[in-house]
Amino acid sequence: MSVKNYERGEAVLSIFKRGAEFTKDLLQENEQLRVRLLNIEQRQTDAARDPEEWEKLRNELLGKIESLEVENRDIRERLQAVEEENGQFAGRYVEIEEENNNLANLYVASYQLHSTLDPSEVLKVIIEIVINLIGAEVFCVYVVDERSGILEPVASEGAPVSQFPRIEIGSGALGLAVQDGEVAVAEPAAGARAPEEGPLVSIPLRVQERPVGAIAIHSLLQQKDGFTALDYELFTLLAGHAATSIFAARLHSQSKRKLNTIQGFIDLLTK
Repeated sequence: MSVKNYERGEAVLSIFKRGAEFTKDLLQENEQLRVRLLNIEQRQTDAARDPEEWEKLRNELLGKIESLEVENRDIRERLQAVEEENGQFAGRYVEIEEENNNLANLYVASYQLHSTLDPSEVLKVIIEIVINLIGAEVFCVYVVDERSGILEPVASEGAPVSQFPRIEIGSGALGLAVQDGEVAVAEPAAGARAPEEGPLVSIPLRVQERPVGAIAIHSLLQQKDGFTALDYELFTLLAGHAATSIFAARLHSQSKRKLNTIQGFIDLLTK
């Protein structure tokens, strides 16, 4: 017999052996099932003949049903708890995503504030921050007049600049906020306030102890009904970054004018 034929014979024999083992396992399982079926049938027969046996079987079945109901109830309660926990995680995830988005926007806005020394561009960036990050609808940006020391309205949103009054430092909610260097927040539920009634939020703009200006928020967008903890952080951060940007832009503008004046005087002398 060749090696190849021998290998084929061994393979066929192995298949027959596996088939025989499988058949043997089926017969054993069939026998076990038959025995269990006979036992059940016997118990039913005994129960039908003997009321006590029937009552015993009935109580056993009722106990199993009750146990299954309790187990089902526990599973449903655990499932509900897991669903509630998942809902909490989902809600927290949304909050974190929103906070991260706001912080990212603040970083970009802060970068924009410090990327220019043009006073008009600085004011434009401040307005965008107050609208997009804080959600203000009517507000005004003030700058301190260095000669008079009065807060002069220089840029606004939601109403013309002419509607916002000049304010002395230390006078009114905004003037006191600039004098003390503390953000003042009124109750948002009070609703929108006219410029002459004082702002909902007074944000002082100071560089160290030197007043530079202020931001007065008079009303919020319709979809915003209050302030969050992140809003208060934004007030503080905006106050520092906006004040520094305005101060730097003003110094740059003044130095540029002085340089032009000196250059004009030099040109006049040389001619």
